[in-house]
Amino acid sequence: MSKPYVIGIDIGGTNTVFGIVDARGVVLASSSIKTAKHSNINDYIDELHGELTRMMEVNDVVGKINGIGIGAPNANYFTGIIEDGVNLPWPTPIPLAQMMTDKFGIPTRITNDANAAAIGEMTYGAARGMKDFIMITLGTGVGSGIVINGQVVYGHDGFAGELGHVIMKRNNGRLCGCGRTGCLETYCSATGVARTAREFLEIRTEPSLLRDLPIESITSKDVYDAAVAGDKMAKEIFEYTANILGEALADFTVFSSPSAFILFGGLAKSGDLLMKPLKESMERNMLKIFKGKVKILPSELKEADAAVLGASALGWEVKPL
Repeated sequence: MSKPYVIGIDIGGTNTVFGIVDARGVVLASSSIKTAKHSNINDYIDELHGELTRMMEVNDVVGKINGIGIGAPNANYFTGIIEDGVNLPWPTPIPLAQMMTDKFGIPTRITNDANAAAIGEMTYGAARGMKDFIMITLGTGVGSGIVINGQVVYGHDGFAGELGHVIMKRNNGRLCGCGRTGCLETYCSATGVARTAREFLEIRTEPSLLRDLPIESITSKDVYDAAVAGDKMAKEIFEYTANILGEALADFTVFSSPSAFILFGGLAKSGDLLMKPLKESMERNMLKIFKGKVKILPSELKEADAAVLGASALGWEVKPL
C-alpha cells in the first residue's frame, strides 16, 4: 500500500523548486533553492536534503513519503541520469535518481520537465481521464510530453517527444539553440514571440506601441500588453505565432490522434489572442478525418504549483525500497 505523500522537485537552470504533495494534488508545503549556488553536485544534494528534511519534520510526514519525482532538463526516465545538463552548473552525465535514492532512502524517479508536466496534468489536471493527449509547454523554449494509451512515450532511449525541435521552416529558418534552423520553438516560444516582434519592427513601418520600447529588450509580455491595448502589429504577431503552432498541432495529430492538446506556460494564458487563431489554424491544416475531433485546452495546474505537481506525479510510480 502506497504511503500518503510524495515529493516533487523541479530543477531549472536558475532555481530548484520542491514540495510535498498529497494524493489529491494538494501541495502541503513548498520552497526553493538556487540551482547554481553549488558547483559540486554533492553539495547541492546536501542542501536539498537539509531543506526537505526540515520541511518533512515541520509537516509531520517523516516516514510517510511514497517516493520522490524529479523533472530536469535532458533527464532520462529509463536510466535516472541527466545526460546533457543544458543550463545546469555541474558536469554531466549525473546519475541523479540513484544519488537521491541513496541520500534520502526514498525511491526516486526522474524525467524531463515537459514529460513531468504531462504526467502532472494526467494525474491532477486537465488530462484526468484522458488516455491520449499531448502536452505542449510554451516557455523559454517549446517542450512536449506525448501520452498514448495512458502512457508517456519515451522511445527506446528515453528522449522521445522533442516536438519543439520539429522543423517548421526548411528554408531560411531561424537558428535554434539546438544548432539546427527553423525549429518550432524559435517561433512559438516566449523568446520566439519576442524575435517575431523585433523582425516585424525592423521590416515594417506602421506605428506600434512596441516602437516605444528598446527593441533588443522586448519580451512576449510586452507584445501581450500591447495587443490587449489594441495594438494592430502586436495582434498580428500573435496571429503569426498561432498560425505556425496550429500547423504543427495539425501535423502532430496525424501521428498519435490525441483527444486534446494541453498548453502550459505564459503564452497559454493569452486567451483568445492566441487560442482563437490557433484553433482556426489547426483546423484549417488538419487532415479531414481528424477535423473537429481534437481540443486545445489550457493547463489546469496552478502555475505556482505546476512544476512541483508535475514532478511529484512520478513519486506515485515508484515501488518501496
